[in-house]
Amino acid sequence: MTLDLDAYFARIGWSGERRPTVEVLRSVHRAHMLGIPFENLEPLLGSAPSLALPDLERKLVRGDRGGYCYEHNTLLAAALNQLGFRVTLLTARVVVGAAPGDIRPRTHMLMQVDVEGEPVSCLADVGFGSHGALLEPIPLAVDAELLDTPRRHRLVHAPHDGPLEMWELQADKGGYWEPQYEFTLEPFEAPDYEVINWHIATNPRSPFRQALYAQRTLPGLHRALSGRTLVETADDGTVAERELSGPAEVLRVLAEDFDVHLPEGTVLPG
Repeated sequence: MTLDLDAYFARIGWSGERRPTVEVLRSVHRAHMLGIPFENLEPLLGSAPSLALPDLERKLVRGDRGGYCYEHNTLLAAALNQLGFRVTLLTARVVVGAAPGDIRPRTHMLMQVDVEGEPVSCLADVGFGSHGALLEPIPLAVDAELLDTPRRHRLVHAPHDGPLEMWELQADKGGYWEPQYEFTLEPFEAPDYEVINWHIATNPRSPFRQALYAQRTLPGLHRALSGRTLVETADDGTVAERELSGPAEVLRVLAEDFDVHLPEGTVLPG
């Protein structure tokens, strides 16, 4: 199956020329980030989300819902492939928030995108549910820096004992570079993500089974909902935080502030 590009571009509010260029890659990536929210409602409610393209189109494009990394990046990869880009799927080990010495599994999906005629590939990722996420692709080059306004990122090589070079994405946190995740350029295939997706969605110890996580990036503002804690961060660094009163208010905020609309009668844990 192919993705309905007309519906996808309408969903993310993009209307550019459909050609495989760096500018198209950049603008589609940013539009996707601003157009579709991040959320983990399926795992929280006890099921693993489908990664089949028809289901992703039904949910993220036509269904007033968001998703997490495997859903977002599978959807973007399909769109980029149809536009004529060459996409290689990758996995990363999330390191932001990890304690010293912690080794987390490689559970994050991202992609390498090649543009014909361009000497350097790009790293693209619209599924990292964090304020440190890329808004635009970054050149896949050592010490590459990206001013994806209002954010700033860079790529460096990290120490590693394996045969492939380890890359690390870092986000500027107001004077210091905070590592976000580490990855190699080993290609992964759809069946690999089916296994990882099932583990993350169903393992009782998975953080996505423990609490609600939702993110929404808007012009001038980033919203993050963790459990019942709502944090709004403006582009100037101003932060507003409040606790929601209970499941009913969480459902209302999801719909009104995150554009995540759940079926009537949905009951959230806690």
